Amino acid sequence: MRARIVYESMFGNTAAIAEAIADGLRVHADVEVMNVVTAAEMPEPTIDLLVVGGPTHAFGLSRTRTRSDAAAQSDTPVAVDIGIREWLDAALPVSQNTRAAAFGTKAATPKWLPGSAARGAGKRLRRLGYDLADAPVDFLVDGVKGPLVAGELERARAWAQRLAQTEFDRLDHQV
Repeated sequence: MRARIVYESMFGNTAAIAEAIADGLRVHADVEVMNVVTAAEMPEPTIDLLVVGGPTHAFGLSRTRTRSDAAAQSDTPVAVDIGIREWLDAALPVSQNTRAAAFGTKAATPKWLPGSAARGAGKRLRRLGYDLADAPVDFLVDGVKGPLVAGELERARAWAQRLAQTEFDRLDHQV
C-alpha cells in the first residue's frame, strides 16, 4: 500500500502529528510525508491513501490572513500563500473508491471551542470524490503555539495503525 501525508504547520505541532501518523501507517504502507507547499509543486500521486492535515485557525482551515497572523508569532519562517484549504480547492476530482483521511490540530482549551480543520479538510476531500477511510480526527495542542498535549503523538500513531490495518485489509480483499 502507498500513502501520502500532506500537512500544513505553523508552529511544528501539526508536522509532528503528521510524522507520528507516518510512523503508524508504515506498519502496512510505503509513506511519503510532505508539507503543503511541496505537495502543491508535485504531480497528483498514484497512491492508495491520502492523509491531509492542518491546524485549526478561526474555527476551521487556515486562510492567508490567519496564516499571516500565525507567522508573526512564529520563530521560524512560515508559508502564508498556500495552505490545505487552497491546495484542496485547486485539486482535481478523483476517481471513485479513492481513499483519504483528514486530521487537524486544535487548542485543547477551552473544550467547548467549536471548529475543526480536520472536519473542513474532510468535507473538501469528500467534495473531490474521496471516500473517507475514517472520521476526521483532531489532536490537541496546549495553547496556540503548543506543545502538543501529552499522549497526542501516541494517539496519532495508534490512529494511523488502525487506519493502515483497515486499508490494508480492504485492499487485500479487492485482489
